[in-house]
Amino acid sequence: MSTLTDPGAAPATAPAPRGTYGDTAVITATFVRLKLALMRNGLRQTTGRKAGFLTSVVVAAVFGGFGLAGLLALGGSRHIAALGTVLVALIALSWAFVPVFLGAVDETLDPARLAMLPLRPRSLMTAQLVASVVGVGPVFTTLLVAGAALGTARGAAGYTVAVAATALTVLTCTVLSRAVATANAGLLTSRKGRDLAILSGVVIALGIQGVNLAVQKLADGRSAEPLHTLADVARWLPPATSVEAVRAVSAGAYGVAAAALAGTVAALGLLLWWWQRSLTRLMTSPGGTPWTESGGGAAVPAGDGGQEAGKERTGSGGTVRERLLPSGRAGVVAQRALRYAWRDPKAKMSWAMAIGMGLLFPVIWASTGSATVYHACWGAGLLGMQMYNQFGMDYSGFWLVAQTITSAEDAYAELRGRMLAIALVGVPFTVTVVLVAAAVVGDGQQLPDALGISLALLGALLGCGALASVLFPYSVPQDNAMRNVGAGQVSLVWYGVVGGLVASALVCAPLIALTVWLHASAAGWAWVVLPLGAGYGAAVAWAGLRLAAARTVDRLPEILAAVSRS
Repeated sequence: MSTLTDPGAAPATAPAPRGTYGDTAVITATFVRLKLALMRNGLRQTTGRKAGFLTSVVVAAVFGGFGLAGLLALGGSRHIAALGTVLVALIALSWAFVPVFLGAVDETLDPARLAMLPLRPRSLMTAQLVASVVGVGPVFTTLLVAGAALGTARGAAGYTVAVAATALTVLTCTVLSRAVATANAGLLTSRKGRDLAILSGVVIALGIQGVNLAVQKLADGRSAEPLHTLADVARWLPPATSVEAVRAVSAGAYGVAAAALAGTVAALGLLLWWWQRSLTRLMTSPGGTPWTESGGGAAVPAGDGGQEAGKERTGSGGTVRERLLPSGRAGVVAQRALRYAWRDPKAKMSWAMAIGMGLLFPVIWASTGSATVYHACWGAGLLGMQMYNQFGMDYSGFWLVAQTITSAEDAYAELRGRMLAIALVGVPFTVTVVLVAAAVVGDGQQLPDALGISLALLGALLGCGALASVLFPYSVPQDNAMRNVGAGQVSLVWYGVVGGLVASALVCAPLIALTVWLHASAAGWAWVVLPLGAGYGAAVAWAGLRLAAARTVDRLPEILAAVSRS
């Protein structure tokens, strides 16, 4: 009774204070078990998903193991420290931006899904951090980082610091990934923020290619200067400073090693502070979560099939339909596709990446000294890939479009309009990329046949993409800016995209064989590949369009179920 009447008396059993080690340990263990359970249950859903996971495990083990062995074999080389420093910097860059801008974030760690849980930020951070290192990616990263650190190390002190540097680097990369993902959870759901993210993603991709280009200079055995130049900058940028610490302590420069390790530790502390601040704001601010309308919402759905799109005027010269597109449903659908390609952030990023990388590849190969005009085919290939999974990009609004498809002719007009929208950009872009490649390489003689092959490849990808959109549709999550594929549907992406690429290569094989034969036997007639390639590409695109339209009506229920899956 004294405990009820005396306010100063302690209760018989005092509850544990919130945020204690015990609570954090329980939450962390729960998160780890949850992630393992989700991985296990996901593998039970489909054979394709299980095969994809096992393939990723094998690939990570093989390439990670070979990377570790190769870096250890380079131990003693004067280039190993520079190579390890640049490799760790590239790994950190990948951990920071690839999950956000390429949709590879683990959905179980999405902070938006945890915003309503009664968890303290520090406990949630610890649980997310531990759960983040459970998976194939962290193991692959650990193998490469360990190879870079151990390959650089010399002596007992060097190997001791290398072990600590490996753990510190993996921890820093994981925290960096979580902090960036949490900070961008709200950014990627606003219109301006999504546009900025698209631009950032393109710039980062171009930067990665620049690093890759510099690293490739070492492979020719003639010039390692770009690698050392990059390493001179990266060695003082955490977490690459950890490799610098290993190099310095192996050389006896203990002061430099201590400063390098201190820089990595300081960066880790700043990242933890940033992560906690972003997580607290996300979980407490009104509209701070992407699930709310104030966060900007998701992309505009496909709506009513775009019948009103053709009524809007684009300028004083008339409508888009009146200028470039045919009349009827195909023209209206093309206008709708172009409009949503500009408004939908995920579609916009895909287009921006394809155009940016298509223009950059000829320059990259030219700088390596091994470029040909035929490398411009990458531009056509990247644009042609936009035809894949056309129905999935309509999100849940596809059911309205599906109501208007009652015959093969309706399906043909729908798919033709979508293909026209891509061709309207793809054909001029392909011509431009081939011209740029010819100018950069300085080889105008191969321009006609390179352009012909590029146009044929574009047409083949458009035709195969239309067929893959019908046979292997998959959903694109509308309410999650960090995911581009619905849960359990990764295998469909592999079947559709990889299968489509192989089919396109096989379709273009006769034209490529003809080009090789003409150069070997009748080089003066190689120009005929240009008209043949243009006509061949158009014929293949039309054939794929017809085949896809014939299958659409029968598969409409399956398509609708696949693209509407969350």
